[in-house]
Amino acid sequence: MTEGIQGPIGIRTLGTGDTARWDDYVADCPEAGFFHRAGWKSVIEQAFGHDCYFLYAEGEGRIRGVLPLVHVKSLLFGNSLISTGFTVGGGTAADDEAVRAALDGEALALALRLDVDCLEYRSGEMRHPDWAHNTDLYAVFRKPIGPDSEQDMLAIPRKQRAMVRKGIKANLTSVLDRDVDRLHDIYATSVRNLGTPVYPKRYFRLLMDAFGPDIDIVTVLNGDRAVASVMNFYFRDTVLPYYGGGLPAARAVAGNDFMYWEVMRRAVERGYRAFDFGRSKRGTGAFAFKKNWGFEPAPLIYEFKLCKLDAIPEVNPLNPKYRLLIAAWKRLPVPLAKLIGPPIVRCLG
Repeated sequence: MTEGIQGPIGIRTLGTGDTARWDDYVADCPEAGFFHRAGWKSVIEQAFGHDCYFLYAEGEGRIRGVLPLVHVKSLLFGNSLISTGFTVGGGTAADDEAVRAALDGEALALALRLDVDCLEYRSGEMRHPDWAHNTDLYAVFRKPIGPDSEQDMLAIPRKQRAMVRKGIKANLTSVLDRDVDRLHDIYATSVRNLGTPVYPKRYFRLLMDAFGPDIDIVTVLNGDRAVASVMNFYFRDTVLPYYGGGLPAARAVAGNDFMYWEVMRRAVERGYRAFDFGRSKRGTGAFAFKKNWGFEPAPLIYEFKLCKLDAIPEVNPLNPKYRLLIAAWKRLPVPLAKLIGPPIVRCLG
């Protein structure tokens, strides 16, 4: 037990009976986000077969901090304990520094027991100055939206606004999907074209089941043909378009531009007041695309406690050693990419 500001702190592991309490805490804690939610544990375990250690601190009969951890181990990409694996957020969310220290201590002890190469927090905050930090690779893009969609349209820079209006003039429409089939077909084609392994369709179905009304899919139709689609997460006042893409046919009618506008417009109608465009790597087309919407990039800080390594692991597409593999992946037929992508992507975390 650790002594905190409000008394003794015990560290426990999330069980099935603790899910509601965990999510209630995440909803109320200013430091917590969508990627701290309890549903990620069952989704990751079922989709990828990794062990998840969702730790929480308890004191005076209530949860006072949470730390979701995923153990990702592979021969190709190393052995890491990540908060939170397969997402862009995580780290410790806690009431105070004593609670944070207790959770960090348990995470470090777990890292030693699992003999991992490193412990990684994707918190976006620099809370451990003695750890290694990655501050230059990724940026995040967020800004307020609403309550007037027309003002949101006018806030988009002129050239990008013209692309959105091009999609509108092309008579594109958007619909809400609950079935992941159309999304996965479009997403798989899109990420194959980027040279990125494809997540399994089962993963998307599990996400839909786990997060219910806090997740949806916006699909763009050109006539009766789906040309772009994106899965969106909703948390507090924020919408986060997360997994998506467009077919080559979407380019001629600005389908991707129209799609993100529709996500924004629909979110405003539902009362959401912030748009989180997610993370992108600096120097990439996705980074430039988001800047063109008028979003200012903010650095995304990842923290690494190096256990058996001398430097931060570079498991990302900008690492030159993956260049030939990425080039070869772009030439794969989409059905083959769907088949061999999931065993690879489960190793990436």
